[in-house]
Amino acid sequence: MNASHKKLPLTLFLSLLSTTSFATTGYFMHGYGVKAQGNAGTSIAQFQDALTIANNPAGLSWIGSRVDVGATVFSPDRSAQISGNQMPQGYPNANGSYDGNGRKYFVLPEVALNHQINDQVALGLAIYGNGGMNTGYKNNPFAAFGNSGTAGVDLTQVFISPAVSWKYAENQSVGIATNILYQRFEAKGITAFAGYSADGSNLSNRGKDSATGIGARIGWAGNFFDDRLTLGVNYSSKINADRFEKYQGLFAEQGDFDVPESYGIGVAVKVTPKLTLAADVQRINYSDVNAVGNRFDVAQLKQGHAFGTDQGPGFGWEDINVYKLGVSYQAHPKLTLRAGYSHNDQPIPSSEAFLNILALGVIQDHLSVGATYHIDQRQELSVAYTHALEDEVKGQISPAFGGGESKLKMSQDILGVSYGYKF
Repeated sequence: MNASHKKLPLTLFLSLLSTTSFATTGYFMHGYGVKAQGNAGTSIAQFQDALTIANNPAGLSWIGSRVDVGATVFSPDRSAQISGNQMPQGYPNANGSYDGNGRKYFVLPEVALNHQINDQVALGLAIYGNGGMNTGYKNNPFAAFGNSGTAGVDLTQVFISPAVSWKYAENQSVGIATNILYQRFEAKGITAFAGYSADGSNLSNRGKDSATGIGARIGWAGNFFDDRLTLGVNYSSKINADRFEKYQGLFAEQGDFDVPESYGIGVAVKVTPKLTLAADVQRINYSDVNAVGNRFDVAQLKQGHAFGTDQGPGFGWEDINVYKLGVSYQAHPKLTLRAGYSHNDQPIPSSEAFLNILALGVIQDHLSVGATYHIDQRQELSVAYTHALEDEVKGQISPAFGGGESKLKMSQDILGVSYGYKF
């Protein structure tokens, strides 16, 4: 590998640190790699480029030596509405519609490479965004409760993942990737809730803070019936990350914000030499991370479980299943077409709608299309477009905050472009 190839991942990683990712399956990406995005994320048993490291590292044994570089543009539309709120006499209520689009466009780069050492061993490296969340309210939804200024959160998660895959049989392989995590977070506009925190000075408006962690992703793949049937499974461990010290008064367990475990199974069937159907089922265990899964319960706040304590409030997200279906068609020797649909359970229950005004991860459905143009035997260009259908969650507000109802709403458009080169 020459020097320019060695510098590329580092350069892109530095770029990733200065950008904000945005995800739609809760706060995970709906698909890793532009080709997978064209299939609505279907990728556990369908290996199309070196970004398979982020999906199923066992797939490295089946793609040959290559490098893939891409970028995805996200354009989310997020908003919240509060109605029926009645604060005590003499205090303003929180009723109104709130635009959470403080920033409208997000660019997320990705890079991955694979080197086939021999017939059995492949080594790879990927740098990509695991996911994230962003809201920005110029008109603060919590102003009626004493807060001022803009409100919102900004979460970015980036992985550096070296990987190895071993083809231990003619038709089967296993792979493992080390997930080195860098994450960054900022919260604004909720300083007046300091009285509900164990450390009110580290609750809000503390600027950006970062944390790191390390975990693993393992996978298995098998090709059967003359490669007409491919099966795959993957598992990503929970990552116990460092604490966000500047926000130890916000997140449960003194600022601890881990990455939840996830796992899945996939199948790809080559119906004809030109047509492939693929399906994945994935599980994301958000509730295992207290900062995300703990419920926001006003009664518990009064019983000593304040923000920042071990059993303090989180966003109340529930574990979800994700179902993906993709189709690929070789329309021409130089042109591959893709489409896909995915659906996931709703991570935010109605009872948690009030606090999740800050974290609008309500999307459940994605429709995707994509294509790859093969420039020559070594080079290819891919594009994918996804529309995340608008979804909403409604829930009652605690009488302690004046009652009424909060409604969360979000949709998103996603455009990805990538270049692949085979060695």
